[in-house]
Amino acid sequence: MQLGLVGLGKMGGNMRERIRRAGHTVVGYDRDPDLADVGSLTELVDKLDAPRVVWVMVPAGAATQSVVDELGGLLEPGDIVVDGGNSRWTDDEKHAGELAAKGIGFVDAGVSGGVWGLKNGYALMVGGQAEHVEKVQPVFDALKPAGDFGFVHAGAVGAGHFAKMVHNGIEYAMMQAYAEGWELLEKVHSVTDVREVFRSWQEGTVIRSWLLDLAVNALDEDEHLDELRGRAEDSGEGRWTVEAAIDHAVPLPAITASLFARFASRQDDSPQMKMIAALRNQFGGHAVTSAGDKA
Repeated sequence: MQLGLVGLGKMGGNMRERIRRAGHTVVGYDRDPDLADVGSLTELVDKLDAPRVVWVMVPAGAATQSVVDELGGLLEPGDIVVDGGNSRWTDDEKHAGELAAKGIGFVDAGVSGGVWGLKNGYALMVGGQAEHVEKVQPVFDALKPAGDFGFVHAGAVGAGHFAKMVHNGIEYAMMQAYAEGWELLEKVHSVTDVREVFRSWQEGTVIRSWLLDLAVNALDEDEHLDELRGRAEDSGEGRWTVEAAIDHAVPLPAITASLFARFASRQDDSPQMKMIAALRNQFGGHAVTSAGDKA
């Protein structure tokens, strides 16, 4: 089949290549002309035969809204837009409604696989009407890993991105658990080879996972992670997961704690710890460190 693909960054570029390797035609557009096959969204739409499928892989929020708005003015009834970025599920519902008024279908696709997706395939969680999903199925089949798993039609519009959001929330908690275990092992003098401890867990243990494999890769490159700064950003999906948990009164202590740990990582001099140190000094006479003292 033919596919228009908007956004050819680290994920989008590899996705274009994997889809082409499966024998499909991909017309790609990116703001970077060195990456693009065409010079505009108008040219992209003109090169596709109706009914068209255009897959959007741009940052969530204003960027996605802008592309959806422009495609809404270029596409025709019977065409389909797929949002494969990390959009919030509530935005999916809005976009689907706007496009449906013009007779254009909408599918949201949560995509996991990162920079390894070209080789290993992408896990896909999609939401939308069955007839719309069916039209895009050849592309889903091209992108997913080999075998029986890696694709799910999760439900109505928004379900794909909601499922991907929860996936990322679980990922936050898993990474935090590995990180905490690594730090504790590094602190204990009796453990002399933390990297090999992590490596030993890769086979036969209940905590083996791809994330563990990636942790070992990172330790092979920098055994004590001395070259890294202890700061971690968040994409926004961890926050949305916690917000959804509050809305539905679902307790998520591990995921919530892992999100807050990332916030804490961005504080070189934690205001909260100043208050805790002051209180410990007040009630127990515990020593405090002055702002001008070296750590």
